[in-house]
Amino acid sequence: MSRTTAPASVDRQDDGAAPAEGLSHGLKQRHLSMIALGGVIGAGLFVGSGAGIAAAGPSIVIAYSLSGILVMLVMRMLGEMSAANPASGSFSVHAERAFGSWAGFTSGWAFWFLLCVAVGLEGIGAAKIMTGWFPGSPEWAWVALFMVVFCATNLAAVKNFGEFEFWFAALKVGAIVLFLGIGVLAITGLPPGADAPGTANLTGDGGFFPHGSEGLIVGLLASVFAYGGLETVTIAAAESEHPVQGVAKAVRTAMWRIALFYIGSMAVIVTLVPWDDAAVVEKGPYVATLDHLGIPGAGQIMNVVVLVALLSAMNANIYGASRMAGSLVARGQGPKALGRTFGGVPRPAVLVSSLFGFGCVLLSYWRPDDIFVWLLNTIGAIILVVWFFIAASQLVLRRRTEREAPEKLVVRMWAFPFLTWVALAGMTVVFVLMAREEGTRVQLYWTGGLTLLLAAVGLVRQKAARKRTS
Repeated sequence: MSRTTAPASVDRQDDGAAPAEGLSHGLKQRHLSMIALGGVIGAGLFVGSGAGIAAAGPSIVIAYSLSGILVMLVMRMLGEMSAANPASGSFSVHAERAFGSWAGFTSGWAFWFLLCVAVGLEGIGAAKIMTGWFPGSPEWAWVALFMVVFCATNLAAVKNFGEFEFWFAALKVGAIVLFLGIGVLAITGLPPGADAPGTANLTGDGGFFPHGSEGLIVGLLASVFAYGGLETVTIAAAESEHPVQGVAKAVRTAMWRIALFYIGSMAVIVTLVPWDDAAVVEKGPYVATLDHLGIPGAGQIMNVVVLVALLSAMNANIYGASRMAGSLVARGQGPKALGRTFGGVPRPAVLVSSLFGFGCVLLSYWRPDDIFVWLLNTIGAIILVVWFFIAASQLVLRRRTEREAPEKLVVRMWAFPFLTWVALAGMTVVFVLMAREEGTRVQLYWTGGLTLLLAAVGLVRQKAARKRTS
């Protein structure tokens, strides 16, 4: 197959076929905008960022800024391709168009695996919060309840998923905006009885780089993976009322807002609270900051927000996994039964994705020291693999689109191809840094092994398909 021609099996939209056969178009622009914002705002930001602060100190602001620039470049590239050719398989479809079916198979099933495992992890996290509120209740029962609720939500019309995500995301965004507002007031010393901290927490206790470049590197790695989740909006765009305009607007508005939320939050936290305060890791940086300011009930308030973030992520990941699986099957890259749609929803894909996620939860109880740890390590760097496919695909498809249909470029990558190469170089640097750090090296190896296995299977399938058609 020539790289200058699109694979015949790819699920198109603009050239006549639906993005994935039988899907509905029940998502509105307000749904897409909130999915873009809420998909990336999760427990990784509210709780997990504490470990990054402990490692990098105040320089965590630089770490989040650098990784934020990288993810903005990736999303601009993905937005360009998705606006030109909206498809429920998103980057998997673009990779197939650029490099062949093996690339779509590899990136698509790797992402599906990531989302399914993440569903289980988020269910476990949400259950732990609930058992804290209801001592003595079993964690598995809460996970089962959440699975049933969100599986049912995704089995219904897509607009139900959109409504759930809209309100979930609105609460998360509202919580961060309120936090930033309170934080800025506290930094300026405007509230009665409050003293402005100045730069004491930024320059004291070891300075801005308390652990030097090594601490910054650990913080950078933590921040890169905290940004994962933005890709869901380009998957959802294929089921919106106006896919091209929807994805273009959602990507444009989400990028700078998310950068503001992430980088702004980190700046507020390290300015107000000493970076080495144990509460930053134990309670989470947001709770630690609100406690430091004397906000009553801060812990329970943030527990509610974190619970919503986890449930939102479960909902979005079941959706994203089912649509990715449905798209892959529609392109002949998976069991046909998974691709069937009922009422505009790929219900078999929803059920299988949910069951896989619940299976991961069971493994966390049955085999916590081997199989479950293996699952965690395997998904460790998948998002970086996906980003690499996005950037490489954009290099190929941008030039092809300029030749064949330049009118489709309603969103354009900045300074092409220079910034695309910059993004690829940035990802390569992150891979190298992961290989250097003992804590992330194992994740890199397992993710690399899974990626190579999927690529090998994809290449075999691609060769077999060529033989059948020759």
